[in-house]
Amino acid sequence: MGFLLILCGAIAATAGLYRGFVLAREALAPLAHEGDPTRTAIEATRPFPARPRVRRFVSRVLGAVVWLVVAMYGLYLIYWASELPTG
Repeated sequence: MGFLLILCGAIAATAGLYRGFVLAREALAPLAHEGDPTRTAIEATRPFPARPRVRRFVSRVLGAVVWLVVAMYGLYLIYWASELPTG
């Protein structure tokens, strides 16, 4: 039982950290580039929450946080597997 918990925890931690990193990178990448000036001018006329860039950024950051929660749960499984009696 302990081995299975460690295996599942390691898979969850690895997948969660990887997907969290990928989504965080996707969220921050547009901040490094100015983008198209025409699109920026059109989006500036919209309310702040209705802008597509803002909505994409928020959804990617929330996705990254969810995947990091999965990674933390994987670490929690590994911890509890190490606390199980080995006999």
